[in-house]
Amino acid sequence: MVINWFPGHMAKTKRELKESLKLVDAVIEIRDARIVKSSENPDINDICEGKPRIILLNKSDLSAPLITKGWIKCLSNNNVKTISANCVTGDGLKSIKSLLNELLKDKHDRAKQRGIAKIVDRVMVVGIPNVGKSSFINRIAKSKNAKTGDRPGVTKSKQWIRTKIGIELMDTPGILWPKLEKPETQLNLAFTGAIKDEILDTEELALKLIERLMEDYPSNLMIRYKLNELYDDPLKNMEAIALKRGAVLSGHNIDYTRVSTIILDEFRGGKLGKISLERP
Repeated sequence: MVINWFPGHMAKTKRELKESLKLVDAVIEIRDARIVKSSENPDINDICEGKPRIILLNKSDLSAPLITKGWIKCLSNNNVKTISANCVTGDGLKSIKSLLNELLKDKHDRAKQRGIAKIVDRVMVVGIPNVGKSSFINRIAKSKNAKTGDRPGVTKSKQWIRTKIGIELMDTPGILWPKLEKPETQLNLAFTGAIKDEILDTEELALKLIERLMEDYPSNLMIRYKLNELYDDPLKNMEAIALKRGAVLSGHNIDYTRVSTIILDEFRGGKLGKISLERP
């Protein structure tokens, strides 16, 4: 499966991000906790060079907890803090302000020396499509200023959003590189919905997902779909799932489109359990 998806507005976004960086004190980069490496924009270190950064591993309620902890340890350093969170419920987000205070201590100290009592931190929020940027902003701002949705690319333009905790957030569209060179990266993004299903072969994608889960999370497949055993062939497992779920056409033919949608939707919704597709 070869995916080459690079909406034109994203090339412009990259240029604007570098120009806008001088306006902010810090960057909050949001990634998908299930695919931490694949959901990183490869240009992000270049874009954010020199700026304190928080890496927020969103959708941690869907990822394997021990693997997520490993990523947090792996990614954190003096100028980068990493946390896991659920941006929909707000779980894990209470530490954002204290982390910014820690990262921006020098700025705050200088402001206090000048007698500035009310310190406002300006923060740029970045991430590839569909990782939860708008949900994060809405939760922090406790408003619906940023448009949210489960389709990639919902947020289209830059905007400043004030919060009640001394933070101003710049919302920016997610950025995805023009060519996804590694097949595994392509698949990971497609599995989690970061790439629009409209440009994908969902049946092939569902088969690839079954194959991956057979290797790393076989019991999750068996438990969710009440399978007594797994075949060596992903297609046979898909057909077994179809029979269990009634995804059958007239003449007892398998409805491959329907069963593929079931499998992808249930994986993305966490119904197959807590699954991480990448390890530190």
